[in-house]
Amino acid sequence: MQPRNNLVEIFSTFLQFDADRFRGWATDAKLRRSMINCAKQIPQETSDNFWALYWYKVWHSQSQQIAKEHLLAYLQECCYWSSAKAANTFASIQYNLSDCFQIAIAKFDKVLQGYNPDSGFRLKNYASATFGSVIRDTLRQRHEVDICSVWGLLRKTSHKRLVESLQQSGLAEDTIAAYVVTWNSFKTFYVPTQASSTRQLTRPDEKIWSAITQAYNKQTNSSVDSQTLETWLLNCAASIRKYLYPSVTSINAPAGGEESFEWIDNLASGEESLLNKIIATEEEQVKASTVSEMNAVLVNEITQLDKQLQQILQLYYGQGLTQQQIAKQLEIKQYTVSRRLSKAKETLLRSVFQWSQEKLHISLTSDLLKTTSSVMEEWLYSYYT
Repeated sequence: MQPRNNLVEIFSTFLQFDADRFRGWATDAKLRRSMINCAKQIPQETSDNFWALYWYKVWHSQSQQIAKEHLLAYLQECCYWSSAKAANTFASIQYNLSDCFQIAIAKFDKVLQGYNPDSGFRLKNYASATFGSVIRDTLRQRHEVDICSVWGLLRKTSHKRLVESLQQSGLAEDTIAAYVVTWNSFKTFYVPTQASSTRQLTRPDEKIWSAITQAYNKQTNSSVDSQTLETWLLNCAASIRKYLYPSVTSINAPAGGEESFEWIDNLASGEESLLNKIIATEEEQVKASTVSEMNAVLVNEITQLDKQLQQILQLYYGQGLTQQQIAKQLEIKQYTVSRRLSKAKETLLRSVFQWSQEKLHISLTSDLLKTTSSVMEEWLYSYYT
């Protein structure tokens, strides 16, 4: 991929694909004018990190749409490389780079809402971790959906995911309630007997449908037939699939009247104090030597883990295996794999925070814990691949 060479390009251009290959950079004229005018005001600031913090502060404090669009342009390369890494890891699932890019960029708001400049992480690093996590979670979910039958999908779906998918479909509350009662009845009476995978479950037989219908009508004091309940369950499955395969809409589409709007001409007074704050924040960013030292702490901590735990980490983060696949390969229970993975991450986080308190005098907060956990996840994938 051809890199962008100057600040104006970095904050005003968007990546274009030709099939699954990088084609070039498309320039947004409005963003280009805005960035040129801003850069003229403080020409001494040539750091992309400075301007990323600047636009983030503008977006966070003033909810300026143009600031959000500048940040979206800025993170294009970051999203591209996270997508390339994920596409290589999940090659067997048949998702290409452009697919991964669309999945990640659709969650751009999640990056902005979760980022905290005071945590010491650069926006680009935090975005890389978030994009990578979003892609991996989405592809794993979609892979599960792709190989499940309707009835297998309904058996595996959680109550929370079902309700969220039905709400996203725009259904009325009473309809959602009826669907949930139907689904609960289905889960109660359709219990697979085979010991193998439940992904390819067949349609329930008439005896089970009769039990589901009776349970639903008794609970709701109604007289709905089994055909109606089957239709409702099929609608539930369709909503779940749609929920996990959302349509992607470009957030770079201008809102009404924005084509002729020059945001830079309407800068609020007191903007200089905001710039001073951002400059101060940039000066407090973690230095490269500090990051290197923290990496050494993590690597040393990993070498202290027992051999089986190191093997689990290698299989999960290095080879992209699921917890079920790891459990089968190591001949242990899936919940043991899950518990050991959680324990390993807790151990590594503890070592990082202990080091941070001793060396950087950083106090642990819930926001910092959340941010560090996300970055830790990305670090583990980088370390093992």
